[in-house]
Amino acid sequence: VLFFINFYGAFALMLYPLEFGNDPLYPQENDFQVVEKDDLSGKGVFSRRAFKKGRVIAKMAGPMVPDIRQHTLQIDERTHLYDTYFSGYFLHSCDPNISLNMRDLTVTALKNIPENSFLYMDYSETEDRLYKQFPCNCSTRRCRGWITGKKELGLAEMEVISYETFAGQ
Repeated sequence: VLFFINFYGAFALMLYPLEFGNDPLYPQENDFQVVEKDDLSGKGVFSRRAFKKGRVIAKMAGPMVPDIRQHTLQIDERTHLYDTYFSGYFLHSCDPNISLNMRDLTVTALKNIPENSFLYMDYSETEDRLYKQFPCNCSTRRCRGWITGKKELGLAEMEVISYETFAGQ
C-alpha cells in the first residue's frame, strides 16, 4: 500500500502494493474499491466517483504469467496479467462501460460512468479463452447468454456440434 500526492494535490492510497511502483494512474482508494456485488457475481470494482466517456480512468499492474488463471487478463497468446488487486475483479457485461488496452495496460470509460457504479468489461474483448465459461446475467439488450473467449465455442455451438456428431454416427 502506497501513499502519494495525486493529480489534485491530495494524499491518496493506492490499491496496488509498493512493489508495483507509484504510477499516478494506478487505481486509488478514493476512486475505486473492490467489493462484494452479490452471490452470483462475486466481487467487483466499484467506482467511488464519476468518470467521463473517453477518459483513461486507471492503469493496471501485476505479475505477468504464462497461463490462464482466475483474475488474469490476456495480453497476448502467451502472456497474462495476474491482477488480484484491481482489474482481476472487473465484472462482465455484454454492454460494458469500460474498455481495456492490454498493450499499455490502461482502462478507458466507454460511456459516462456515474459515481457509485460497478465497472463492467466484455471478457471477450481481451480473452481468447476464459478460465471458465459461464451463463451471462447482465440482462442488457446485447446479452449473448453464454460468455466465452473470442476463440471458444459458445453453448449453442457446442450443442449443434454435439448433435451433428451424434446424428452422423
